[in-house]
Amino acid sequence: MPDILHLEKYKENNRIEAKKSKGGLPKSVWETYSSFANTQGGVILLGVEELPDKSLSAVGIDNADEIIKNFWDIVNNANKVSVNILSDKNVKTETVDGKAVIVITVPRAVRSDRPVYINGNPMNGTYRRNGEGDYKCSSEEVRAMLRDASVQSQDMLVLENMGLDVFDFDSVHRYRQRMVSHRPGHVWEELDDKDFLYKLGALGRGSNGELRPTAAGLLMFGFDYEIVKEYPNYFLDYQEKFDESKRWTDRIASGTGEWNGNIYDFYFKVYNKLTQNIKIPFELDKGSRVEDTDIHKALREAIANCLINADYYGRQGIVIVQSSLEINISNPGGFRVELEAAKAGGVSDPRNATLMKFFNLIGISERAGSGIQNIYSVWKKQGFDEPLLCEETEPERTIMKLFTEKVGDKKSAIKIGDKKSAINEEKKQQIIDYLMKNGKAKTSEIADLLGLQSSRTRDYLNALVDEGKIIADGENKNRVYRLK
Repeated sequence: MPDILHLEKYKENNRIEAKKSKGGLPKSVWETYSSFANTQGGVILLGVEELPDKSLSAVGIDNADEIIKNFWDIVNNANKVSVNILSDKNVKTETVDGKAVIVITVPRAVRSDRPVYINGNPMNGTYRRNGEGDYKCSSEEVRAMLRDASVQSQDMLVLENMGLDVFDFDSVHRYRQRMVSHRPGHVWEELDDKDFLYKLGALGRGSNGELRPTAAGLLMFGFDYEIVKEYPNYFLDYQEKFDESKRWTDRIASGTGEWNGNIYDFYFKVYNKLTQNIKIPFELDKGSRVEDTDIHKALREAIANCLINADYYGRQGIVIVQSSLEINISNPGGFRVELEAAKAGGVSDPRNATLMKFFNLIGISERAGSGIQNIYSVWKKQGFDEPLLCEETEPERTIMKLFTEKVGDKKSAIKIGDKKSAINEEKKQQIIDYLMKNGKAKTSEIADLLGLQSSRTRDYLNALVDEGKIIADGENKNRVYRLK
C-alpha cells in the first residue's frame, strides 16, 4: 500500500489508480475494481488527481461517508459486480493535507472467483490492468479464467473421441523403466500397458465405459499431431542462443516430425541440454563426484513447473531459451496463486494436477508447493543473480528467468564484448519502481531489494545514471539515488 501521507512520491501505475471523484463515485471505479481483482491487486485513491508531471496530489472529497455507502451498495449488487472480494478493512478514509481521501485496497481475487466482471456479462465486463490503465479482456482471456476457476484440474478431461493409438508407446515404456528405477517393486510394475495407463491416470472411462486417453495422458505420451487435435495452439520450443549473429545455435521443437513432440520426451531433451551447457559446480561426497547437485534438482523443478502449470489451450506454447547469461522459461497461462506466495513456498495449486502426479512418480517436481522456493534458494546459494518470476497479459503468460552469471563475476559479459549486456532490464525496472515509491535510497537498500552484492548493485545504478533515468546525490557512504 502507498504511503498516503506522501502522495507526491507516487505516480499511477499497474497497482495505483487515482480519481478526483468531485462528482461523486466515478463509474470507471468498477472497471478498475475488476482489473485489479483479475491481475495483481491494487489501490484506488478517490479524491486524488494526477498532475501534469504525472505525480499525485490530494484534492479531497466533501461527502466521503456518502460515497463509501454508495460504493458498498453497488459492490454488493450482483447485477453490477459479479463478486465482492472486499471487507471493511479494504475501504477507509484518510486525511492528507487536511483533505479527505478514500483508499480502496483491492486484493487479487482467488482463481475460483475469477473472472471478476461488471454489468452481468463476463465476456463484455471483464477487465485487467496493463501498465497504467484498465483494458477490456478478450473472450480468449475470459475463457482461460473460467477454465482455471473449475475445481477439476484441466488435464483430467477424458477425450471421448480418441483411442490408444494416440500414444507413442516408446515414451510409455521409457517412463515405466524410469518409474521402476525410482520406485522398485511398485505394485503397478507387473501390469500390462493398458492397465498401467489407467492406474496412472493417462486413461479414463468415457461416457460409454470404454477406456479413453485423458488430456494428461495425451500431453505426456501422445504424438504431437494427435495433441494438436485437442490443443490447436500446442507447441514446444527450446532454443539455444550462444551466437548473436545467428537466430539460434540449436533448437528442439515439436511439429517437425523428427521426434514424437510430447512433453515427456521434451522434458528430458531440454534437461540434458541445460545440464550440458550450464556450469555445474564440482562436488565430492566420500571421494566420489556428486552427479546430482542442487542445481540439477533446481533445473528439473523449473522445467517441470513450466510444463505442469501451462494452459495448453493458450497461445504461443512452451518456450525455453538459453543464452550465455540466462535461461528464459515461459508458458501460456498466469499464476494461479499470488506470485509472492509462490516464492515463499507452501502453497500448491497446479493447473494440471495429473501431470504433476506423473512427474512426481518418477522423482520430479514437488507436491508441497516448495519447488519455486527451492529454485530461489539454490540460485542464491550458488551466487547467481536472483531469478525473476513474472506474469504477462495479452496473451497471458508466466515467465521465469534464471540468470547464470555469478554475482560480481563479469567475465561472462566481457567474453561477448559488452559488459552492459550483463545488465538485466527487469532489475533496472525494479530499481525505478522502488525509487518511485520511496523517493530515494542508498546502495545497500537497493542491494537488499535485488538480492545482490553492493558491487553488483552499483553496476545497475551506474547504468541507470548513464541513461539519465536516475541521479546520485552525495559522496561515498552518504550517497543516495533518486529519479531524475
